[in-house]
Amino acid sequence: MQPKKKRKGNTSLIFTNKMYVFLIPALAMFLVFWIYPVLQLFYYSITNFNGINYDYEFVGLKNYAKVLSNGTLSNSLKNTMIYAVFTVVLSNVIGMAVAMALNTRIRFKGLFRTCAYFPALFSAIVVGFIWSYVYMPGAGMIGNLLTLIGLDGSAFNPLGNYKTALYAIAIVEIWKGFGTTMIIYLAGLQTVDESLLEAGRIDGCTEWQLIRKIKLPLISATVTINVILSVIAGLKAFDYSFIMTNGGPGKSTKTLMFQVYETAFTDMKMGRASAFSVMAFAFIIIITVLMLFYLNKREVEL
Repeated sequence: MQPKKKRKGNTSLIFTNKMYVFLIPALAMFLVFWIYPVLQLFYYSITNFNGINYDYEFVGLKNYAKVLSNGTLSNSLKNTMIYAVFTVVLSNVIGMAVAMALNTRIRFKGLFRTCAYFPALFSAIVVGFIWSYVYMPGAGMIGNLLTLIGLDGSAFNPLGNYKTALYAIAIVEIWKGFGTTMIIYLAGLQTVDESLLEAGRIDGCTEWQLIRKIKLPLISATVTINVILSVIAGLKAFDYSFIMTNGGPGKSTKTLMFQVYETAFTDMKMGRASAFSVMAFAFIIIITVLMLFYLNKREVEL
């Protein structure tokens, strides 16, 4: 009996090449709904398009010059940076602390994990309206609690004070987002080998030394992921300043994204809003890349 001849050709390679056909729908959607709008954004940024009439003219870099000269960029940039730093630091500190607490052997930790993550399930508009009532002077939850302990609850109005409004909406962002941060940290902590912790305890390490010398270095990649996600979320903040304060009082809660929205849909200057978006996009990309470079370098050092 003659041995069977092997089939010529690489069948696995042929199969792999056919698999690329399934990428076409996703690639088409990516081109239509992401690449094309981004290119159109750059195009409109050098025109005086108002968002309605297509009888517009090319104005070159005048929109960029106007954004840089009228002060809206500096104010919104300052508010965005304060908001981002505040939310990034507190959401990661709280998320890590809760994750470490829930990674121990405590009763009902499954219930506690669910409760901690529960706020992340709500949409931003629901959370915004809920916290608007929480912050309401006098009739709100905090105002009522202050009245019960003998203080003037009607004087509590963080959203109406330009010094506290930005921090008040940042607290809402932290309350909603720390659950997601906690889950990611919890996943990282569960990869830490318990034998390393036991060896540290035998050597006389305190719990804080175990966290600083063993846990944090081993979950440095998790820290990087959480910080980058928090930075991106903070820099593109819009929801709560729109829902809860509408950018006020004054300009105290007008972030980069809120200023883009107001320029485009309130002032009806779509070309200038496009230029604002391009500058905001470049700023977010630069900050994110710098943070990623720094955090990756820290991972190697640790």
